[in-house]
Amino acid sequence: MGYKELYQEWLSNPYFDEATKAELEAMKEDENEIKERFYAELEFGTAGLRGIIGAGTNRMNVYTVRKATQGLANYILKVGGEKKGVAIAFDSRRMSPEFADEAALCLAANGIKAYVFESLRPTPELSFAVRKLSCIAGINITASHNPPEYNGYKVYWEDGAQITPPHDSGIMAEVKAVTDYNTVKTMDKEAAKKAGLYEVIGAAIDDAYIAELKKQVRHLDCIQEVQKDIKIVYTPLHGTGNLPARRILKELGFENVYVVPEQELPDGEFPTVSYPNPEAAEAFELALKLAKEKDADLVLATDPDADRLGVYVKDAKSGEYITLTGNMSGCLLADYEIGQIKELQGLPEDGALIKTIVTTNMADAIAKYYGVKLIEVLTGFKFIGQQILGFENSKKGTYLFGFEESYGCLIGTHARDKDAIVATMALCEAAAYYKTKNMTLWDAMIAMYDRYGYYKDDVKSITLKGIEGLQKIQDIMNTLRENTPAEVGGYKVLSARDYKKDVIRNMETGQTTATGLPNSNVLYYDLEDDAWLCVRPSGTEPKVKFYYGIKGTSLENANEKSAALGKEVLDMIHKML
Repeated sequence: MGYKELYQEWLSNPYFDEATKAELEAMKEDENEIKERFYAELEFGTAGLRGIIGAGTNRMNVYTVRKATQGLANYILKVGGEKKGVAIAFDSRRMSPEFADEAALCLAANGIKAYVFESLRPTPELSFAVRKLSCIAGINITASHNPPEYNGYKVYWEDGAQITPPHDSGIMAEVKAVTDYNTVKTMDKEAAKKAGLYEVIGAAIDDAYIAELKKQVRHLDCIQEVQKDIKIVYTPLHGTGNLPARRILKELGFENVYVVPEQELPDGEFPTVSYPNPEAAEAFELALKLAKEKDADLVLATDPDADRLGVYVKDAKSGEYITLTGNMSGCLLADYEIGQIKELQGLPEDGALIKTIVTTNMADAIAKYYGVKLIEVLTGFKFIGQQILGFENSKKGTYLFGFEESYGCLIGTHARDKDAIVATMALCEAAAYYKTKNMTLWDAMIAMYDRYGYYKDDVKSITLKGIEGLQKIQDIMNTLRENTPAEVGGYKVLSARDYKKDVIRNMETGQTTATGLPNSNVLYYDLEDDAWLCVRPSGTEPKVKFYYGIKGTSLENANEKSAALGKEVLDMIHKML
């Protein structure tokens, strides 16, 4: 069926509600809009669904959410997991509570119990709840840091991580097999509750989650020593982090926590920012203003689903606030956590630091310094979660820390996804620890640069929307795949990794080895002087991303080298457009 026929089907089929039909009727003269909404199904990928809210097969709406859930339910029934139930959480976005309920009632109609949080909760708590309640799966309704017109649907498996092979392809196949919306099951909410298939959860899971976080505290003594002196500014960016982040800091004894009032309450319109991304400087404007008023030591921002943490720290010498990238805050926490484990109890022989392939090479230097194993995984925190599960199942390997460049890390194994609440707690604890040594977090960062080298990493991305954009992204990947560059930005390419073909090629000898990682549309170039470049299409947005890193001899030198390589990378991109 073509897009025009699908459009007419949605207009005429009594299955679709009148509000949906009215929305579609209003665009009857706009051919392009009809095509954009119906030319494809909203793709259920390895991260679930993510798209613009609206009517149509290529949009997030109650029908596409139900269809995805029916596919998930069919898979759960196929693997015999229906007795275990599914945990469901949602964030502050438009339609999030409604989508959560639609998912729950579809599961209930298939005889699968849904445990639904009473109100919005952070992503890491959903990951925790899946294992706490011994569920077969979890669903989180969130589009993370995307603009307000988006929403999403993430699926977790029983280990608490987002779905990985073989479950991802199994679920995707079942979702794809649901071709008739009329076959998708649902039921009345009260009937689901009476049948014991819809249970509201909340405070008991909150308490258990916070208790797990407290187990990760290394230096309560340092917090108690400086709790009156340390000043923290925090913003949840209108999302889910407000209550849990404030609660953990309060219960640990931090007395001077200032929340940005304009961004405190949940709001799916995100009125104070163009999009709620802690990577963007704009997200910190109000927080930095408050930080200067209060003379804060550090400034923290969690994204709407509170799995990612943005950080600014005060440089005591200049009085300026300096932004920490995800690589910098990740390394700061990795060094602190592994260093403290070593100091307080000694490091296990099989300890491991895990990072994604687009994360800084400083992680490699930290692992080498402490004599722990470094494990590299594909982009996506679920692959770090997969490693933790592997450690548990094999009884070999001890998880010490894991992080990725996109502002996400996990301390402890209570969750199997990025956790900005535990990261908030740990960074504040680290600030307290260093304060007892007359150091700021920025001083600690400089000490790390002096020890490991002045690594600097960045990313350039090009947004290419719509059908043509998707094709262009593929063309860029194919061009690079077929024509490996001999050098990038004056750096010689030492080896080229193609994760789609599972090949690492030594550029000098021509020798090839396997990557050892699952198939993925990613290209990676190891460059001389500890520099690198990685190219991959985004899994959640219509973008192609170019990640790169260098190692300098000083902050100034690193900034210069990074800027020069970034310019060359952009030139390379523009030649391909």
